[in-house]
Amino acid sequence: MPNRLAQETSPYLLQHAENPVDWWPWSAEAFDEARESGKPVLLSVGYSSCHWCHVMAHESFEDQETADYLNTHFVNIKVDREERPDVDAVYMEAVQAATGQGGWPMTVFLTPDAEPFYFGTYFPPAPRHGMPSFRQVLEGVHSAWADRREEVAEVAGKIVRDLAGREISYGGPEAPGEEELAGALLGLTREYDAQRGGFGGAPKFPPSMVIEFLLRHAARTASEGALQMAADTCERMARGGIYDQLGGGFARYSVDREWVVPHFEKMLYDNALLCRVYAHLWRATGSALARRVALETADFMVRELRTGEGGFASALDADSDDGSGKHVEGAYYVWTPEQLRDVLGDDAELAADYFGVTEEGTFEEGSSVLQLPQREGVFDAEKVESVKRRLLDARAARPAPGRDDKVVAAWNGLAIAALAETGAYFDRPDLVEAAVGAADLLVRLHLDDHAQIARTSKDGQVGANAGVLEDYADVAEGFLALASVTGEGVWLEFAGFLLDHVLARFVDAESGSLYDTASDAEQLIRRPQDPTDNAAPSGWTAAAGALLSYAAQTGAEPHRTAAERALGVVKALGPRVPRFIGWGLAVAEALLDGPKEVAIVGPSLDDKATKALHRTALLGTAPGAVVAVGTPDSDELPLLAGRPLVQDEPAAYICRNFTCDAPTTDPERLRSALNG
Repeated sequence: MPNRLAQETSPYLLQHAENPVDWWPWSAEAFDEARESGKPVLLSVGYSSCHWCHVMAHESFEDQETADYLNTHFVNIKVDREERPDVDAVYMEAVQAATGQGGWPMTVFLTPDAEPFYFGTYFPPAPRHGMPSFRQVLEGVHSAWADRREEVAEVAGKIVRDLAGREISYGGPEAPGEEELAGALLGLTREYDAQRGGFGGAPKFPPSMVIEFLLRHAARTASEGALQMAADTCERMARGGIYDQLGGGFARYSVDREWVVPHFEKMLYDNALLCRVYAHLWRATGSALARRVALETADFMVRELRTGEGGFASALDADSDDGSGKHVEGAYYVWTPEQLRDVLGDDAELAADYFGVTEEGTFEEGSSVLQLPQREGVFDAEKVESVKRRLLDARAARPAPGRDDKVVAAWNGLAIAALAETGAYFDRPDLVEAAVGAADLLVRLHLDDHAQIARTSKDGQVGANAGVLEDYADVAEGFLALASVTGEGVWLEFAGFLLDHVLARFVDAESGSLYDTASDAEQLIRRPQDPTDNAAPSGWTAAAGALLSYAAQTGAEPHRTAAERALGVVKALGPRVPRFIGWGLAVAEALLDGPKEVAIVGPSLDDKATKALHRTALLGTAPGAVVAVGTPDSDELPLLAGRPLVQDEPAAYICRNFTCDAPTTDPERLRSALNG
């Protein structure tokens, strides 16, 4: 019989709707039940494409005996971390503070007042590797709750007080300058893996936000070292197994330092961020590899993640059926030499050489993840394309990984920005149309009459959870990119509505710091506030970036001031932990450069000379430059006001910090003005 989760829209919660565990969704009613029954709460947090979440579900939550114990002694709450990043953040902070590490599935035991007192992540069904079994943990917690409840309450109270005392060292409301950005670059250089690209050891995550900083820093200062780190890291990732060499798109991370074996789930946020990074790398260097990867990643998102409503789904699972009915990680993506021979016949040897497929394999049980090793000699390009096409067709016949169809506002905002820019750079209007389709869905479904944003939707049905800071910031970022690419002022207007909410409901008026949840949001044991990037830009620095761009487009002083004050945290953290505040550093680069404001006026948007100036402006590498395009009499975009044609010719106006250059009708002059 289905449990209460059967009524939810989250694909992750629905995966647990048939469990014998009597799950509750996160709700006031669940905690009322805990208070009335005198039971502690088991809080289990995960997400739909998480491999170990599936493992623990299969071993423990589908097991009748374990479920009976849970139902007797606990009130059990299941949370999708992608729907409720605020709940996840608050309890993950507690887990990390207590154990020194975190991850998913996250397992936390709470009092009926939602105060945590015991933590863990994955627990096995039997003791192993020094870990107690899940049943041992449950019995230990039940025994402590039954026999030493006062002690448990004391521990919980102390944990909550400690969390409240963990205020971040906010650097004051002053933006970083040359010195801090140079210090951040030096710090990154020290942590850079010169042999393999990227930063740090295994597991290795794609450093999208850091690469964005490196590209902007190189554009502003002509630093060859910064550009080299960005370009080499992008090349190593694109040649590695973390990149899908057949279908495009990136996996979540690499389990090794060499980018060979990925953790196979594909997330929308990674692909949106990396698509934009590779497009920006192409813009800076003209690299053919960067162009190919940007377009293949954009095509992957549209082909495999776009939903029927026009939004973008959250993720593709890491696991899939290996053909025998067993769900195995990576089954969809890996190849053995024998499988290559079955599909390609005589071309199998070429494919094995080209993609680094060996008899012993690079993954499990003799299979290999396809990569592009550096090889001597030349491959026949036509033959390689034929091989890729045949392998892709054969792979399409395999059981596909599951898709998490929920549309997350923030990640769709990132996808809108990436697709709009990639479409504009490479003359792919279909990609710009896909960006507009997703933006339309967000406006139509996720925004209410007051322009407050809902975090998720699924199958055209909006979810119940309020948007958090990253939703407002990333969607505004997407809308601002769309305004620059299309010249349609409505997107600037919607970005303004969202950013007004940021100023009114997320900013601490005294310090200028930002909270992850609104002032009127559900109150948890702590109001989450994290300026550091995780898999995507932090809401704090994403908001700073969107506020800065909006101010450049409109001249709105409160938005610029809020952006500058928010960047104080980057001044404090940038030189110390540059790997974890890359987006903030990228925004700081834009602030130091102005950012430049470019207005393109022409007789019409379809006019050939106007289009040439507009494209040149979009391809400028000046950090964070904003672009407005339209006719001289248009009131769509504030930057166009009072900008006439020059001798009846389309013209470009460039301004920075209240000072404007003479307008130009020459794309070459515009290019040199925007490319330092």
